[in-house]
Amino acid sequence: MRRWHSSRSARPGTAVLAAASVLWLATHAAAAPPAPAKVDYNFQVRPLLADRCFVCHGPDEKKRKAKLRLDDPAVARRVLAPGKPDESELVRRITTADPAERMPPRKSNLTLNNEEIDLLRRWVAEGAEYKPHWAFLPPPDVVPLPSVADGKWPAGPLDRFVLARLERDGLKPSAAASKEDWIRRATFDLTGLPPTPAEVDAFVADDAPAAFARVADRLLASPRFGERLAMDWLDAARYADSFGYQADGDSHVWPWRDWVIAALNDNLPFDRFVTWQVAGDLLPGATRPQRLATAFCRLHRMTNEGGSIPEEWRNEYVSDRVQTLGTAFLGLTLECTRCHDHKYDPFTMKDYYGLGAFFNSID
Repeated sequence: MRRWHSSRSARPGTAVLAAASVLWLATHAAAAPPAPAKVDYNFQVRPLLADRCFVCHGPDEKKRKAKLRLDDPAVARRVLAPGKPDESELVRRITTADPAERMPPRKSNLTLNNEEIDLLRRWVAEGAEYKPHWAFLPPPDVVPLPSVADGKWPAGPLDRFVLARLERDGLKPSAAASKEDWIRRATFDLTGLPPTPAEVDAFVADDAPAAFARVADRLLASPRFGERLAMDWLDAARYADSFGYQADGDSHVWPWRDWVIAALNDNLPFDRFVTWQVAGDLLPGATRPQRLATAFCRLHRMTNEGGSIPEEWRNEYVSDRVQTLGTAFLGLTLECTRCHDHKYDPFTMKDYYGLGAFFNSID
């Protein structure tokens, strides 16, 4: 697929990244070695600790008990005894029969089942390795392809990941969709509109192996493609045709909407798509489209209420830009750090207001 775009988006803002991930996986996948048996902190241990332990022994200083942070390896090691589960205070506390010492405590209404206890014991025995959150780790050079029992079903490397998960859960793939179903799904996915009867008939009658690719290329070349994809991005960028407050006056920002549609239809590279919207006016010799793209920074809620305080609302606008940048481009919720250091992500109030300084000079 020649474009970095994808309309398969579960929530606003993810559409522009999804197909890039698909392409990367497809081009970097390699034959799979046997799956490692070692417990993975990010995908097995961290979710368990976050759900059962961090409420009392995590990032929240005001709720922390016994001055113990299980999210901080430097602090947690005093109760872990890495490599020595029989000497581990953590293992003792999650396995003891004494209700006064058992963790999690009964009053928390949280429990660990036998499989979860065994998982934590194995993790300690293997050295209690911590890792940064997976979102902040660089991707591996090679993604190993998982082994599957039905080697004939996958039509490409990505299918192996789908099938491996289905087989792990004891499920089988659904039967292949009919050509009528396929063109309907593809057309809705890429244009937001149903196929015409003539388009369906032509596709059903086309028995050539390239028939599917021809439909995909036709849909990607349609002006409707950019319109469909823009729907997700407009949501992420909080686009609206009115102020969104009080008298709700008209907001004449539709030229930016048209720029987004054109950028997607023209296959504007993602780095330019980001740079132009955040700082297009600061580029040397900025063009009209590059300046227009920066309307992304001005799509926040506005007020023209007589009693509003200009400086208060100017700061509200700055905060909105910071938070939207975090959500749309970083996939992170930065709102928490407006009032205090983030409890679950590695961000501080200083980070928040330092980022806000970039937007503080906009009128």
